[in-house]
Amino acid sequence: MIKPLLIEIGVEELPAVPFLKELPNIEKKWLDILEANALGCEFEFYYTPRRLVLWHSEFSTSQANREEEFFGAPVAVAYKDGEPTPAANGFAKKCGVSLDEIGRSTKNGKEVLYFKKEIKGEASKSLIGNMIEEFISKLNFGKSMRWGSYDKSFIRPIRWIGAMLGDEHVPFKVYNVESKYFSYPHRTISYEPFAYDFAGDYFKKLEDGGVVLYQSKREEMVLDQFKTIEKDNNITIEVDKDLLAEIVAITEYPKALIGSFDEEFLRLPPEVIITSMKEHQRYFPVFKDGKVTNKFIVVSNAISDDYNLIVKGNEKVLRARLSDGLFFYDNDLRDGLSFSGLKDVVYLDGLGSVFDKVIREKSVVDYLEQKYEKNLTNEISDKSKKEISSILNRAIMMSKADLLSEMVYEFTELQGLMGYYYAKAAGEDELVSLALKEQYLPKSEDSELPSNLCSSLIALSNKLDSLLALFSIGKIPTGTKDPFALRRAVNGIIKIVLDQNLSFDIKEDLKNLSSGYASFDIQNIENFFLERINQFFDANPSVIKSVISSGERDIVKLSLKIEALKNIANSSGFKEVFSTFKRVANIIKDIDIEKELHVNDKLFETDEEKVLYTEFKKRASTDYKTYEDKLDALFGLKPQIDSFFDNVMVNADDINIKTNRQNLIATIYKEFRLIADIKEITL
Repeated sequence: MIKPLLIEIGVEELPAVPFLKELPNIEKKWLDILEANALGCEFEFYYTPRRLVLWHSEFSTSQANREEEFFGAPVAVAYKDGEPTPAANGFAKKCGVSLDEIGRSTKNGKEVLYFKKEIKGEASKSLIGNMIEEFISKLNFGKSMRWGSYDKSFIRPIRWIGAMLGDEHVPFKVYNVESKYFSYPHRTISYEPFAYDFAGDYFKKLEDGGVVLYQSKREEMVLDQFKTIEKDNNITIEVDKDLLAEIVAITEYPKALIGSFDEEFLRLPPEVIITSMKEHQRYFPVFKDGKVTNKFIVVSNAISDDYNLIVKGNEKVLRARLSDGLFFYDNDLRDGLSFSGLKDVVYLDGLGSVFDKVIREKSVVDYLEQKYEKNLTNEISDKSKKEISSILNRAIMMSKADLLSEMVYEFTELQGLMGYYYAKAAGEDELVSLALKEQYLPKSEDSELPSNLCSSLIALSNKLDSLLALFSIGKIPTGTKDPFALRRAVNGIIKIVLDQNLSFDIKEDLKNLSSGYASFDIQNIENFFLERINQFFDANPSVIKSVISSGERDIVKLSLKIEALKNIANSSGFKEVFSTFKRVANIIKDIDIEKELHVNDKLFETDEEKVLYTEFKKRASTDYKTYEDKLDALFGLKPQIDSFFDNVMVNADDINIKTNRQNLIATIYKEFRLIADIKEITL
């Protein structure tokens, strides 16, 4: 029989951030429990800050009956001289029947004892309690808490639980809470519970009680309210998706309201205003003509006929925040930027102070400046080499100075950005100010990159020093653990190098830079880089591996070669073409291709050898605009190579002719290996 099943788990207000992190896993965990209990079905999951709801419109009232087969010992072992042995009696006992009820079957060509039992499915009602308890225990929100004298924990105390199968209440007790057929309305409406007789009754009374259960509807309500406010006030509301998700998670009846603050606070950098709103108060910033205004949007969880008090209360809270910010800002402007105090700020045990890090970064940027001198002078053509050097030196020395500011002490997420504003106010060169602002870019997968080469070199020095310094003291990421975000740092290096088209050799440049650090195995850091290269590019893993195996370590060239080979490998008909070159790779597997290979055309005995060698030399000696053009030309040797394999015996009796033919094939292979090691490609 099929009936609807409603489950509600009532809790104290859930914290949004840990809940949202676990949210993608919640439905899968419940589905696994359903299937493990042979009760798999479709369901919907709803949530508010005070309740988790599982709704099954069609739920089986019992498990299906099933048959279970038991195979025992071979009959020859189970019976001796017609009498049952302990093996036979033990099998009957295991099956829970008398020996007379045991049959026989064939398994793996032998006659064995056999019994088939029909197992009656259990009533769902008797299983639901244990299933819910298992579900709650499997939810992982990072931190959890205990309450009362109960020894189990959850993200927040569980205050009520209800389960209704059809119109029948399901009794059970989990987490020291007995299931009941009641729930609670919105707190603004009442603190008293309401009873419900079936699922439809629950949904209706919840709606009447001011609770918008469906999270998608709450989001739609907020966005619709935003549109109305924007139209009425001729403004634009910045909708941060993560912040919107938090608002949806912490409200049962969202109401968007517009508030304001004194215009004097607009003297603050817009990022300070926005951070004060979003990070600390969950307000949405408001823009007009592309600029931050003295308005904000708060989404209330209250139900009221007059929201003025709520708006005024939030305005008061924000004013206090912005007053603190303005106080810090003015003090920092008065004191100015200085890096001398960084000597007293510990960076990391074994790596000294933040000032020590700055000095190491200066050595890195000096190396990069020398390496990319032409790039710098081409980009900053209005400044001399000495002026460019001065800009880089000033930028790197001032890069961490804002860590000493009151504003960054209060809002750590604004480091770098505040340095930009303070440097501008102090009249620093625009390139210096921008470098301070952009030194931590890119910050995420979708983050913007530094806007110019100076900023890029400062950002590279920051990431390269972190990488080299931490490897030098053995702080190497293992497994999924990466507490210092070194994988992100490497991804950032790759992105910046590619964006600026800088020749950066993973092997040579890291080796040169490592001389300024405690001795460590530089191969470890090269391997770490190559792991990220494998993850970074969107291509067949074997294509990436083949390019890496060629020995190429320049990031830009790696990128170009991977892209070229990927395009060719994805082209139609490539599998047929490539089969020929797999034979090339197989033939030379026992040849030392690192040594110099001599091909003597006077030893050729067939036209196929001559044609292949002539065509290869012509293609190998041509200058190509792209790696893809060169690969196209080399793969275009397929007809000549096929003809060679069909008509020429490589393993000739004459050792000189055999070696010459092997060297011819190996020479072609080596030309490929200038771009990619084709033996690593799998399609």
